Amino acid sequence: MNTEASAEIHCSTNECSVSTPEGKDLKKEAVKRTPFSKFKKVHSNFKSPLQVAERNKVCPAEEVAELQRRKEELDAEIAQLEAEGYRVEELDHHIDMLHEYNDIKDIGQSLLGRIAALRGTTTRDLYTHFGARMMRLACCTSLLFVLRLLVGLPWYQVLPAIIIFYLGSGGWRFLRIFAKTIGRDLHAAGVLLRVKMNVKRHLREKNTIPKIFAETVRRHGDKTALIFEGTGERWTFRQLDEYSNRVANFLLERGFKDGDVVALFMENRSEYVGLWLGMAKIGVEAALINFNLRLEALVHCVTISNAKAVVFGFELTDAVTEVHSSMGKAVQMFCSGHWDPKRVPQGTEHLEPLLDSSPSHLPGQPQRCFTDRLFYIYTSGTTGMPKAAIVVHSRYYRMAALVYYGFGMTSEDVLYDCLPLYHSAGNIVGVGQGIIHGMTVVIRKKFSASRFWEDCVKYECTIVQYIGEICRYLLNQPVRDMEQQHKVRMALGNGLRQSIWEEFMKRFNIPQIAEFYGATECNCSLGNFDNKVGACGFNSQILPFIYPIRLVRVDEETMELIRGPDGVCIPCKPGEPGQLVGRIIQNDPLRRFDGYVNQSATSKKIAHSVFKKGDSAYLSGDVLIMDECGHMYFKDRTGDTFRWKGENVSTTEVEGTLSRLLHMNDVVVYGVEVPGAEGKAGMAAIADPSHSTDLEKFVKDMEKALPPYARPVFLRFLPEVNKTGTFKFQKTELRREGFDPSAVSDRLYVMDSSRGRYVQLDEELYHSILSGKHKL
Repeated sequence: MNTEASAEIHCSTNECSVSTPEGKDLKKEAVKRTPFSKFKKVHSNFKSPLQVAERNKVCPAEEVAELQRRKEELDAEIAQLEAEGYRVEELDHHIDMLHEYNDIKDIGQSLLGRIAALRGTTTRDLYTHFGARMMRLACCTSLLFVLRLLVGLPWYQVLPAIIIFYLGSGGWRFLRIFAKTIGRDLHAAGVLLRVKMNVKRHLREKNTIPKIFAETVRRHGDKTALIFEGTGERWTFRQLDEYSNRVANFLLERGFKDGDVVALFMENRSEYVGLWLGMAKIGVEAALINFNLRLEALVHCVTISNAKAVVFGFELTDAVTEVHSSMGKAVQMFCSGHWDPKRVPQGTEHLEPLLDSSPSHLPGQPQRCFTDRLFYIYTSGTTGMPKAAIVVHSRYYRMAALVYYGFGMTSEDVLYDCLPLYHSAGNIVGVGQGIIHGMTVVIRKKFSASRFWEDCVKYECTIVQYIGEICRYLLNQPVRDMEQQHKVRMALGNGLRQSIWEEFMKRFNIPQIAEFYGATECNCSLGNFDNKVGACGFNSQILPFIYPIRLVRVDEETMELIRGPDGVCIPCKPGEPGQLVGRIIQNDPLRRFDGYVNQSATSKKIAHSVFKKGDSAYLSGDVLIMDECGHMYFKDRTGDTFRWKGENVSTTEVEGTLSRLLHMNDVVVYGVEVPGAEGKAGMAAIADPSHSTDLEKFVKDMEKALPPYARPVFLRFLPEVNKTGTFKFQKTELRREGFDPSAVSDRLYVMDSSRGRYVQLDEELYHSILSGKHKL
């Protein structure tokens, strides 16, 4: 038993000593200073108070004064670091030194607090930080023992393993996250590796999508490839191959060659797939134009693609006739489907007879490779004119293959595709499963909420596609027997709101929501492979550098990237919203960014010095949030977040809440400028054709569901809300019209904060708001 008297530590502003019960003070050694980097830093050679106590020596007054002087010098140096924006990670040296003295309240605690403030954390977090360091060291030592002594691995294998473990670890937090996510991350790593190896093989063999499709035909020639719901017509893979061969031979006969562009402007049907596939067989690039476009936007899409011909569906004859004179006489016109020579523009030829007379054998193919252009897909055009995104063969394969392997699809699945084929979700993620993997795809002309489950039962679909608001439209339908009689095991798509996620799964008995994130042109696609509610994907927290994407901080007002003192973007912490970016590596088909036909538009989507100095990265334009396990949740488009009452308001979140309160009605939320008011006031456009909204009940429900700053100041009730072909709301015109009664014929209301209810907005009240008399 230890009978020695214990030592006590005494600290005050002017002295620090350790005393024994006999009253003896203990000596503390002096501090030595060494230079470090561009600033002078203090390197500790102090012994801890308890170590000094063991020596049982008196602390002279002059050494106490020396200790105080050293403390003041260090305090001044840290103040210099604060003033000069010193990088946080380089303060660890100071933390190492000061942690040893955290028991000395006037020195250690005060300086630890200063450094904690520099790091944006707390003193308690610093203690946790050091505990994690010790755990990592212990784990590394154990790993060294196991690998070197028990397993017998050589040093050149052991050392890299320890380094990787050390860099990827984070103490007990790391072990907890490791246990939660290792299965998910290994699956994702396997998917990435498989797709990457396949891409390398296709690059080496100079394959293209038509060549990959030829292999699919060889394996599944007599299997049903496409079913068109509109007519019930079924095409086998061999029939699709022969149709596309006729297209290729016809175009060759008409003088089209490798690199030419043909615009495709028609609604969904099987011929749509055969047309662009046939063009690709001879190197002709299809421009897939949104069939909702009219007039100037339609002419713009044809013009920027430099199309030499337009193939349009008869159902769009009127739209083509309106702009035919603006396209130029050099543009050839072909009509597919029904034929009425009196209605089509002059000089138009009927396509079907021309294809029937063309041979069905495979024509000679040009020397194309996997990174050449396949076709163009246009942005939705919700703001400004559409941009033509370049889709190369490798991108088409990558987008289709990642969801196929990532979500566990098989060639025996039957996929229900009700999305427009001019969009990447419908034509690549959907039809691509048939082209590449031999899956049967059911094509519907247009989405129908009332016929959705009837189609799924009829065609025995196992996978359904959704996008945007489709899931909400289905929930808004009356309950029917068909929605429980289907064989659907997976819903594949993006844009499912977290507020209705579980309700959608439960009501329609769908085991898996295969939510993914991605744009046609992006290089930072995500997939929710582990069915995490609300997440659009993830990135590994164990080895985040394997897939070089991240969330970076943006200015809340301007949404500009925020950079550190070194000029590099600042990564977000878990729970912190940021813009998703992906590192660009042009010689890697999985990391390249092909951009748009317009080089100016391409350059606007690229930022430099994002991950490190001098690199390049793709800017998604989307704000996401990541949790500690790496799951990512879509928050908003950077342009759709506005600030009101000193708070940021997410339009997506408010739209979801209001839609739920209004029984799944279409709701669009956006910010409008009010003279004299800081930020933008929230405004909600609500589809209410029957004038059935109970405003009093709506206000009461909203007060429970939304904080005051997120509640719309203005309401606009209209018959319907305009949407794009991919079921996204069009906000540009709504923002422009604002809350001006003279510009808006719909019913307008404004929140009267003094009475806590909405009142009708007329000209008098409108001018009162503009003048500042009516306070919002």
